[in-house]
Amino acid sequence: MLFRIVAPFLVALALSLLLVPLARSIGVRLGFVSRPREDRWHRSPVALFGGVAIAASVFTSAAVFHIARDLPVLTLTAAVMFATGLVDDVLTLKPSTKLIAQIALASVLVFFDYRLNWLNSITLDSLLTLFWIVGLTNAFNLLDNMDGLCAGVAMIVGTALLIDLLPGAGPEAVASAGYLAALLGATGGFLAYNLHPASIFMGDSGSLLLGFSFAAMTLSSGREAPGRSDVLSIVAVPVLVLLIPIFDTTLVTLSRWFSGRRASQGGRDHSSHRLVAIGLSERHAVALLWLLAAVGGGLGVALEYFSHSWSALAVIAFLLGMALFAAYLGGIRVYDEADLRARPDRLTPIVVEFMHRRRVAEVLLDFCVAASCYYAAYRLRFEDPEDFLRNFSTFSRSLPVVLAAQTIAFFVVGVYRGAWRHFGMLDSLVVAKGVFVGSLTAQLVILYVYRFSSYSRAVFVIYAVLLLLAVTLSRASFRLVGEFFQRRRQSGYRAVIYGAGDGGGLVIRELLMRHQGDVRIVGFVDDDPRKAGVRVQGYAVLGGYSALCVLVKAGAVDTIVISARHLPPERLNNLEVLCNEYHVRLTRLRVGLESIVEQDSESDVSSRATLRHVKPS
Repeated sequence: MLFRIVAPFLVALALSLLLVPLARSIGVRLGFVSRPREDRWHRSPVALFGGVAIAASVFTSAAVFHIARDLPVLTLTAAVMFATGLVDDVLTLKPSTKLIAQIALASVLVFFDYRLNWLNSITLDSLLTLFWIVGLTNAFNLLDNMDGLCAGVAMIVGTALLIDLLPGAGPEAVASAGYLAALLGATGGFLAYNLHPASIFMGDSGSLLLGFSFAAMTLSSGREAPGRSDVLSIVAVPVLVLLIPIFDTTLVTLSRWFSGRRASQGGRDHSSHRLVAIGLSERHAVALLWLLAAVGGGLGVALEYFSHSWSALAVIAFLLGMALFAAYLGGIRVYDEADLRARPDRLTPIVVEFMHRRRVAEVLLDFCVAASCYYAAYRLRFEDPEDFLRNFSTFSRSLPVVLAAQTIAFFVVGVYRGAWRHFGMLDSLVVAKGVFVGSLTAQLVILYVYRFSSYSRAVFVIYAVLLLLAVTLSRASFRLVGEFFQRRRQSGYRAVIYGAGDGGGLVIRELLMRHQGDVRIVGFVDDDPRKAGVRVQGYAVLGGYSALCVLVKAGAVDTIVISARHLPPERLNNLEVLCNEYHVRLTRLRVGLESIVEQDSESDVSSRATLRHVKPS
């Protein structure tokens, strides 16, 4: 079996490395290039026909090693799907035409008894299979929106699916593994030329071929797939392995729907584009999505090879994290304001549309988190599988009580009144109060109503600790993710803060709140030599005035913000001269109270922090 996997991979890889430059030359010579447009990411014409090289490598390898003979239906339908994409690259088909072709080819697979086998009803399972194939085919097509993204995710997905197939010893499993190996080799050869800055794109011919092939690889032909005898593996494994294409497609579809756009309409609203919009470079954005795809694929494989007890908890935690990540990305503005005004009845970001139901989402999130933490507490308390099984009835009977008590406690103490983007220490104390009240109430109900004489009090201690950590982390996730990306920005004007005292913290908050997406904080400078090398809110103190002069003269600073309340006039004058000479903007933090309403002798005031430009003297 090893030869049937390694040989197709190597042959397809070698062919792809040779054919991709040839396809690039032909594409440029014939004028088949992807030209820059408003809804596309690249800024210069890039050759198409990368999918031609991928397909030629895959099908040649499949023919040489008799894979096409063993998988005739899959190979033929994949070839027709490739041809459909190639026609679209050359002639530009309508979205409806491509959809009809995809449904027809998916129907061919279903006709030959390729199904998901998720449902007992053959009719419903066949319809679900059609939706799965068409959805994943378009998911990879949509994922092809940034250099190296689609091909890199395809390599990760293909590797995970290949590992999942290895336990199968039947001829069909061996042939499927060989097809996947050929697909991986062809995609790997193409990826070498598609990394940023890409010299060739795969086009619809490549992305449709990849999506259709991976969707088909998750199906079983006429029987239950090897090693998938339980519902968790049947459903969770393919979903986790293919999570990033599903995640990106869902995010884009909902975003366009809420903003009044067609799902087939192009745009810079994919997850990769949103990551770049908040400051990541293209390479870092693609690498992050690769990492998430690898984590999803690894968890999918773990469900097959390791105990479901802990694997399921890891899967739930990962899916909840991805849901929070989707909510964060959905709140990033990617549409023009003029376009929004043209659709006053629509709300652009998903998170804005969801704000009216945000509390419902929080309750559902806490419901899942509390259930997971209670289960984990039982697993940690009763590590021996036999002990856990003996106490499982106690767990199942007490779980509804715990969930009800915890939800009510969170509501009563005010956990659902907080704003996630401004979550702080005082909010964490409210969460701690809710966890304490909820766990204590659950214990009292279990003890005095259900009369569980043998229940473990240690379970509730472990549960309370886990729940406090999980809920606090979920609430702080928006701030953590925002600050994480902000500190890794590759764009925006570079700012240095003069003064590492209390005013420096106000400056950071002012810069990030008012100029989010346009500023990159380099660090602090301070005249106090004792502060050199320390960190203030995560940003290093780079030194004193001499260090600032070096940064300015090296062109590493675009603006200087003075946060120090008292700065000697001579130092301020030197700063103004330095900034004027090297064309660096100089601003100063002003904090004061502004009168809002005056009535009789009383007035309402509000605090105000502003950054004011310091004019050179």
